[in-house]
Amino acid sequence: MTLLDDFLIRAALAGIGLALAAAPLGCFVVWRRMAYFGDATAHASILGVALALAFDVSVFGGVLVTALAMATTVSTLSGRGYAMDTLLGVLAHTALALGLVAVSFLHWVRIDLMSYLFGDILAVGHMDLAVIWSGATATLALLVWRWSALLTSTLNPDLAHAAGIDPRREQLILTLALAVVVAVAIKVVGVLLIAAMLIVPAATARAFANTPERMALIAAAVGVLSVIVGLRVSFVGDTPTGPTIVTVAAGCFMVASLIRGLFDHRHLRSHKEDS
Repeated sequence: MTLLDDFLIRAALAGIGLALAAAPLGCFVVWRRMAYFGDATAHASILGVALALAFDVSVFGGVLVTALAMATTVSTLSGRGYAMDTLLGVLAHTALALGLVAVSFLHWVRIDLMSYLFGDILAVGHMDLAVIWSGATATLALLVWRWSALLTSTLNPDLAHAAGIDPRREQLILTLALAVVVAVAIKVVGVLLIAAMLIVPAATARAFANTPERMALIAAAVGVLSVIVGLRVSFVGDTPTGPTIVTVAAGCFMVASLIRGLFDHRHLRSHKEDS
């Protein structure tokens, strides 16, 4: 029996792979205020699952193509008179509804819809693990390669133009990375919780980071910690694993917010006493 034959170890490795990719990407989602954009891309993945099963192709491929199509559609329509939140709301819920309707027609395929909605990390196999880590590695490599350009276009588009950086191209690169993470995350935490794994660790890290790079590293650490603790709590308490991981991440965010609030209060009081 090899090390990877233990389902808990496979689950932990899958969750860690997702956390390492989602955390730095989630920082850009937070900085650009794209939370709903990530949610819309995740919702569209159910339609990708349905299409992949209908045409008997890879679920990862189907989800990736659908997520990219959703992201491209949003980017194309966003500058044509539509309010972004309205556009995302319409497209996200339409794609999710179409996916659920399409799944209902697949009578010849046995589908555990709950595993796609909330994830089934404990059922991750060797091939799933290879796909997750391949996607995570590709996403990290893309972010490292374009980090400076992405950061510049995020903080100041005018400065990016002056430096010869095309903000729309960087937006497209970020969209591609987001689609890949959604495709690999569906097995781990499911459609409804993907956005949480992108946003919550990054939001937690924001309370302690004073540089973008430090925020990305802290977010990755929070994500990995949430996976490990969430798996343990789920195993001991017999709770759904994906939601438990997200709950632990939310707990980290609340603790971080409390610590930050206490620190700011003490700093303010000390400043008043000094003056």
